[in-house]
Amino acid sequence: MNRHRARGFTLVELMVTLAIVAVLSLGALPLAEMTIKRAREHELRTSLRQIRSAIDDYKRASDQGRVARPADASGYPPALNALVDGVLDVKDPAKRKIYFLRRLPQDPLLATSDTGGWGLRSYESSPDQPQPGKDVFDVYSRAEGTSLNGVPYGRW
Repeated sequence: MNRHRARGFTLVELMVTLAIVAVLSLGALPLAEMTIKRAREHELRTSLRQIRSAIDDYKRASDQGRVARPADASGYPPALNALVDGVLDVKDPAKRKIYFLRRLPQDPLLATSDTGGWGLRSYESSPDQPQPGKDVFDVYSRAEGTSLNGVPYGRW
């Protein structure tokens, strides 16, 4: 008698394999979430650095007399859009514009809006209670929560 033995996997072997794959997947999920959060935080840090550098460049140009400003103004941009739209260079004979940003970065942790989702702080407001005003001295994220290093996003 020559019996042919069926080749393949039993139901028990398939269930054990499926259980092992499920446990490995559940272990990788928190790591993937942390990687995504770390990437968003890196993008937030980069965006804040770009905007703050552009604000400083605007202030420097204003102090050098290249940007017209009223006597009672602080020299900081009146709005974030001024960094993108550009301002006239009053020292340039051709009256070309000075541009400080190509585009306004969005806050990667928030939905977009006209100011990119950023909170605005004027020169006259305190660092502890930032308030918008007639100029833009600094920007901060309005996202709720804390970063991986334990610092709230609004304090970055």
